[in-house]
Amino acid sequence: MHYVILDMEWDSAYHKKYKRFVNQILQIGAVKLDEKFNIVDIFDVTIKSSISKRVSGRFTQLTGITKEMMLGGISLSDAVEQYNNWLGDDTVTITWSNSDLYTIAENEKYLLDGKRFKLDKYLDLQVFIQGELRLLGHECKSQIALGTAAELLGITTDNYDLHTAKDDSLLCAALLKKHYNGAAFDNLIKDTNNPEFYKRLYFKPHFISRINDERIDKNTHVFYCEKCENKMKRATKWRYHNNWFNANFVCPDCGKKFVCRVSYKQTFDKLIVKRRIMEPKVKQQEGIEDAVQPVPTTV
Repeated sequence: MHYVILDMEWDSAYHKKYKRFVNQILQIGAVKLDEKFNIVDIFDVTIKSSISKRVSGRFTQLTGITKEMMLGGISLSDAVEQYNNWLGDDTVTITWSNSDLYTIAENEKYLLDGKRFKLDKYLDLQVFIQGELRLLGHECKSQIALGTAAELLGITTDNYDLHTAKDDSLLCAALLKKHYNGAAFDNLIKDTNNPEFYKRLYFKPHFISRINDERIDKNTHVFYCEKCENKMKRATKWRYHNNWFNANFVCPDCGKKFVCRVSYKQTFDKLIVKRRIMEPKVKQQEGIEDAVQPVPTTV
């Protein structure tokens, strides 16, 4: 088995035929590694745009690729064919974040006329490295940049030309070799031939905004008084605001009033339900009493 770390640089250009902007791939860089993560080969091509004769200033500033370099490149179709032949069989393709997969899909749809990148087994290196950083005590609440991850893990970036496809791949290879963790790494390898892979990739987590949505368990609308623990009665209609449903509740036994809130976030695997009970202010706004101090709640 071989591992291939793939990186691409792309620039947005307007496609007249489809009347939309496309993130066209203009550089492909990849590093092939053996089972011990030693480098055995390097792939590096610049691609000539099929829809534009220019590149943006921001793209040139980031990558160093000028208009002249782009115009001297090969076609995307030829680049993909060369890459697929170079890739070989029994290979795990690795990228830094799965954003490259969205760009591949976009280019296959609008620019490649039926030709596809070869991609069987896949691993998101960003997810793996962020897991290793957490084990070392670093907080990774959001996606981390490649250069930042390298610095946190003690790998200097001085010898790498960041934001070029080949060097970004080489830096990924250095990160992987230094911080490989077999069990965690192997668990992240996915089979792209499994239909669920792309369903999961393209699924967009979202909040449910209809209180009567069939996915919602109506038992989550029930709240109990924090004072006497009796079931409360809803006093106002549910209102949806900032991803939360809000309503005023009152305890029929002790008369205690609360603002109760519940949110529903649909992920690919499950529906995440969050509930809050808040003590209200005297003043009311649009039928929902303003909450002040939150009271312990059941989630």
